[in-house]
Amino acid sequence: MPLRLTLKSHERVIIGGAVVKNGDSRTELQVENRVPILREADILSPSAVKTPCEQIYLAVQLMYVDEDNIEQHRRLYHNLVEDVLVAAPSTRPLLGAMNEKVVAGRHYQALKSAKELLKYEEELMRRGTKSN
Repeated sequence: MPLRLTLKSHERVIIGGAVVKNGDSRTELQVENRVPILREADILSPSAVKTPCEQIYLAVQLMYVDEDNIEQHRRLYHNLVEDVLVAAPSTRPLLGAMNEKVVAGRHYQALKSAKELLKYEEELMRRGTKSN
């Protein structure tokens, strides 16, 4: 069954590794085969990464959209996860749930878990700045 994708004006989307930008009006596309698709709201640009958990999100995103270099992205992901676990052991349940999806090759679902990790990291940082 095709995936129906409606893009807002000037919205970007990654479809199968290609970055597509919509024009001035809404557009509806039908993607008829299985390819990685990531809407602009879910895309994290490498230049926007500022935190360790954002680095993990980016690594998962790259595993999803850049399958040609998946082993390189997977190694980076595992190193980042180890570093975050050492720095913030309380992230273990979130990282564990995300890692199960990564190991199973369900990278889009892992990105959803990574969003939860980003929320948790933000909460930890907010708590940390309140106590200083």
